[in-house]
Amino acid sequence: MIKYLISNVLFFCYLTVAAQPNCEVYKYNGETKKYQACIKLEEADAFYQFSKEFQEIYDEAIAIDSTFAYAYKEKSVAYLKSGDFITWKKLMDKAVQYDAKDNLGYRGWCRYQFFRDYQGAIADLEKLDSLLSYDMGYSKNGTYHLNIAKGLCYKGIGEKEKALTIIENQIKLNEEIDFVGTLDYLHLGVLHLELNHFKKAIEALKKQETTNNLAENQYYLALTYKALKRHTEYQMCLVKAKALYIEGKIMNDPYTTPIDKIYLKDIETELTK
Repeated sequence: MIKYLISNVLFFCYLTVAAQPNCEVYKYNGETKKYQACIKLEEADAFYQFSKEFQEIYDEAIAIDSTFAYAYKEKSVAYLKSGDFITWKKLMDKAVQYDAKDNLGYRGWCRYQFFRDYQGAIADLEKLDSLLSYDMGYSKNGTYHLNIAKGLCYKGIGEKEKALTIIENQIKLNEEIDFVGTLDYLHLGVLHLELNHFKKAIEALKKQETTNNLAENQYYLALTYKALKRHTEYQMCLVKAKALYIEGKIMNDPYTTPIDKIYLKDIETELTK
């Protein structure tokens, strides 16, 4: 519980820092235009993100400094939320052009989360990793380390062995600092199941059960036991999965359908077999 509370706090801090650049840093560094553009953006705090006034203020900031990556990124968010992905992409490409280190991770994550553009996400995340001498951090929603997201992208293009290696390596690093993601073991277990590593699938899904028990991990445990012809355990896990699903203990994302998510119909179909 403490681990997940810390995760939420860190995520909140990440969002706060991302939303409030320190204009004085630009002034201190002698970046006069960026300082002026940053000060201009403070006027947008009074307006709704989708409003004409908000967007016009960001346009004015970009007019002051056409290389101000932060302005492009923040202006793009409303377009992403409203479904104008073409405009979002144009703005995010500008943000990456002028500050790759701060924006490749976000663009790569969005490519994965919203578009399932696995190849594009992999390209962004691998480019980011090559530019950094430190850890590349977490997804915008705080759910995944970006290496876990990259592993899921490799799974998405059918390279499951490579996906497994990436995810296993990152989980080992996360375990060293006691900061494993809330869904990491689930995805690891499903990968092992898909690769017919049944013993390892059970081990990973049991770890998921002890850290964040969801309908999904019980469902995939059931499928693993089914493959091993352990019928009693198969049925027990399906019953648990259904109960958890009804309780609302499921994978959830307010914007998209997560990889490895299941539905009540999936469980009920298995129960009738």
